[in-house]
Amino acid sequence: MGKDMGDKPGRWHYTTIRVRYQESDQMGVVYHANYLNWFEIGRTEMIRELGITYRSMEERGVLLPVTDLDMKFNQPARYDDEITIFTQMIDFSKLRIRYAYEVRRLSDEERQGLAPASYDEGLKLPGELLVSGSTSHVWVNREWHPVRLDKSAPELYEALSKALAGGGVS
Repeated sequence: MGKDMGDKPGRWHYTTIRVRYQESDQMGVVYHANYLNWFEIGRTEMIRELGITYRSMEERGVLLPVTDLDMKFNQPARYDDEITIFTQMIDFSKLRIRYAYEVRRLSDEERQGLAPASYDEGLKLPGELLVSGSTSHVWVNREWHPVRLDKSAPELYEALSKALAGGGVS
């Protein structure tokens, strides 16, 4: 864990999408690179739920490129599946952010029983696990030089610290 975030990951946030035809092959199986796009959707929507957009971060002069990626495939998603992307902040500091993801297929009953916005850390997530993974990111400026978020965008650092160190929004 990063020193800034404390010793516990944030809450799981989720967003649901339907697998589109162009994301699958002739057998209806999702092409593996699409999970990367879904990870990005998950983290973008999670940040949006916290009241921050990637656009507003970029307007403040900070960017967040991926520096590391890990994925584990368990079961394939298929064309027309409704899948849920769970995203969790697992490390946050002045220099870096790390996210965990789980892409899951939920039954209609499980989908109807989803909590309004997020799941507390430690709760078992619903549905069948399809893919899990993580991404690491570093804060950089427009010239792609690493920056300390607390110095380059202190209001953003403070907002993320409060929201994420405390487990996210309730």
